[in-house]
Amino acid sequence: MKEIRDKVAGLDVHRDTVVACCRIRQSGRSMAITKGSFSATSGGLADLAAWLVESGVTTVAMEATGVY
Repeated sequence: MKEIRDKVAGLDVHRDTVVACCRIRQSGRSMAITKGSFSATSGGLADLAAWLVESGVTTVAMEATGVY
């Protein structure tokens, strides 16, 4: 599969938390992967947004199961 983005994140949305995983490709094939868990409150989502911006993420994919 061809990679078309260098700085991406995946979000898994739960009732009380959002779990995020970032993949940042650096200098060709080298990758840094970081993970974080954030509260599903307004403050937690603001923290998630700041974390994504700080990581340089430009593309996000989100998965939510159930009614979330």
